Amino acid sequence: MGLGTRPEITEEKVEQIRNIIAENPTWNRTKISKHICKLWGWQSPNGQLKDISCRDVLRELDKAGKIKLPAALTPSRTSGNSDKVKRLDHDMTPICAKLSELRPLQINVVTSGKELMLFKSLIEQYHYLRYDRVIGENMKYMIYSCDGRPLSCLLFGSAAWSCRVRDNFIGWNKSERMRGLSLITNNSRFLIAPWVKVEHLASHMLSLVVRRIANDWQHKYGHPVYCLETYVEIDRFRGTCYQAANWIHVGRTTGRGRDGGHHNAILPIKDVYLYPLTSQYKKILYGMER
Repeated sequence: MGLGTRPEITEEKVEQIRNIIAENPTWNRTKISKHICKLWGWQSPNGQLKDISCRDVLRELDKAGKIKLPAALTPSRTSGNSDKVKRLDHDMTPICAKLSELRPLQINVVTSGKELMLFKSLIEQYHYLRYDRVIGENMKYMIYSCDGRPLSCLLFGSAAWSCRVRDNFIGWNKSERMRGLSLITNNSRFLIAPWVKVEHLASHMLSLVVRRIANDWQHKYGHPVYCLETYVEIDRFRGTCYQAANWIHVGRTTGRGRDGGHHNAILPIKDVYLYPLTSQYKKILYGMER
């Protein structure tokens, strides 16, 4: 397995995980994931164990009923017991201008401090999905006008575990998908503050982020990403800004739960868009095996 590459989870590996859990009943999820990372050599190029990504896999296996994890020490946000996002006061003066009047835009990678608090607060208050705790590799951007007024928040995180139209478009089989998922990131939140009304702003910001995200990912995690994805609920949005920024519409989700674990669950149908960051993205995502 290449450094940073998500391993293929075979039945043998699942059985190995079961044995680790059974033989170490006092271990919590973090200790289990770190042990698995060491055992499998799952680490970033800088040597850091990818235990957060490993815990993502463990949770998926637990959800599918293939393993039984010990109880989580910290309740997840989806259980309704997570820390509340603090709402910060902020300037809501309407911004109705030409794009040229706001340029050059300032793009910050958000990591900590008051900017991170503002990022969370804005998404919590104004994005219909609100803010959710981010697990695994991710990139947060705050975008400001030339005079320092906050305009937008973008969050990129883990790619969807499985998406038929995406996987078919790339040409992935299951093992290739398992290896390549860490090289794709999902634009899971894109918020323009509701008091900002500027024509062509959304597609312009997407274009600016596209130009830098691979380098930002390399700097933060020791490896780049090669393709972006996003999922647009068709009952809410038309995906106009993604289309204008030259993202590729590859199809729609079925409205069923992922991984076949929730066949009867009716979920919002979404348009699926991809943005390759290199012309060689398919060869890279195949794992260079073809």
